[in-house]
Amino acid sequence: MAAPRTISLDAMGGDHGPAIVVPGAALALERHPNVQFLLFGNEARIAPCLADYPALAERSRIIHTDIVVEMQDKPSQAVRRGRGSSMWLSIEAVQKGEADFAVSAGNTGALMAMAKLVLKTMPGIERPAIAGQWPTIARPSIVLDLGANIGATARQLADFAMMGAAMARAIFHIERPRVGLLNIGVEEIKGIEEVRQAHAWLKENDLPFTYHGFVEGDQIGQGVVDVVVVEGYAGNIALKTAEGTAKQMATYVREALTSSFAARIGALLARGGLLALKERMDPRRLNGGPFLGLNGIAIKSHGGTDAFGFSKAIEVGYNMAESDILARLAADLEALHGKLGKAQQVQE
Repeated sequence: MAAPRTISLDAMGGDHGPAIVVPGAALALERHPNVQFLLFGNEARIAPCLADYPALAERSRIIHTDIVVEMQDKPSQAVRRGRGSSMWLSIEAVQKGEADFAVSAGNTGALMAMAKLVLKTMPGIERPAIAGQWPTIARPSIVLDLGANIGATARQLADFAMMGAAMARAIFHIERPRVGLLNIGVEEIKGIEEVRQAHAWLKENDLPFTYHGFVEGDQIGQGVVDVVVVEGYAGNIALKTAEGTAKQMATYVREALTSSFAARIGALLARGGLLALKERMDPRRLNGGPFLGLNGIAIKSHGGTDAFGFSKAIEVGYNMAESDILARLAADLEALHGKLGKAQQVQE
């Protein structure tokens, strides 16, 4: 039987606050009846929502605070004024060992800044990364960094590869994930120096994953690898482009299926297949992006998601906690940094 878990939630985060966080927690409790919740935020707003879910109320404790980080707050402002906020306290509970992981749908920049300040980075890690699940024609893959950093050195890209592999083991239960570096081509002469250097290191060393090599942007959705590594600027652009393309294609399909009487009849006949397609493309199913490289698990949920989507973000944190990801990742990173240090000494 799985060990009891305590989950820390920023109940005020996101576009809807407790109205989504509480029912999302209730869905998570149905899947994992042994968990407990710490709900940080305004008790006057949380308590009425919690009253609708008696089973959840029995497994939850509200920690009141009036301070809330707003979605429009700049990270620097949030850190200065956000100590004692629902976001800060939910992360602090992880740092204190009171919770196994934290989930927030709040301001991404503020959450990253607070998580890095409170949890600190793992030994040897220069920058944490935001990872996310990406739908493919095979099974979902992990893509990182999705926007925590602008630019990355070869060593940081190698760290991202190790982090992404650890997440793939935790979420997909793949012992040796396939890892690829996003590049403008698969030829070894292509790409910027940092990417080519990271490629050389990953190719030459024995690592706890299978290094595939370079992958191009159109291969992400094909599922050729389990983990795609990219620096945050390009990663965020790729993510937003994919999201926009998905919405564009959905609009095209909807317009085509309602363009005429015959098309509407065809849509009715194909209803089962269309519903299956809609479910497969549902972004809520893959909601929840962890900040990797920290001494604790912090999960970012999409701010506009619903209860189902928020429960999926909780699921990501639960799987990571169950896999003991931090201990194994720390050992893997220590081994990697030792190899990279020897490689740099040889070059010098």
